[in-house]
Amino acid sequence: MTEQSTTPVVRRVDARHRYEILVDGERAGLTAYRDRDDRRVFFHTEVDEAYAGRGLASILIEQALTDVRASGMRIVPVCPYVAKFLKKHDEFADITDPVTPEVLQWLEGQLKH
Repeated sequence: MTEQSTTPVVRRVDARHRYEILVDGERAGLTAYRDRDDRRVFFHTEVDEAYAGRGLASILIEQALTDVRASGMRIVPVCPYVAKFLKKHDEFADITDPVTPEVLQWLEGQLKH
C-alpha cells in the first residue's frame, strides 16, 4: 500500500463539460454536466477503479457543487451519485432543483450531439 502523497485537486474543464479530480497529477475521476440556462445538470460521475475507496467521488462532488454555488447557478442532480450526495448534504438544498421529465428530455437531446 502506498500512502496518498498529495491532496486531490478538483478542476472544472468547461471545454469537456466536466469537473475532474486529480491525484498526483493523474485524473482519478470526473463528474459530467451540461448547462441549461442558470442550471448545471449533472448526469454522470465516475472514479477509476485504481482510486476507489478513497472518498474521491465525495470530494469531487462537494467541490463541484461549491463551484456551482459560487458561479450563481443552480444544481439539477440527474446523476444518481450526485442525488445521493445531496440527500446527505442539505447545505446545497437551497440551490437544488428537481429532476423533471422536461430536463431529462432536454439532456437526452444534448447528449446525442
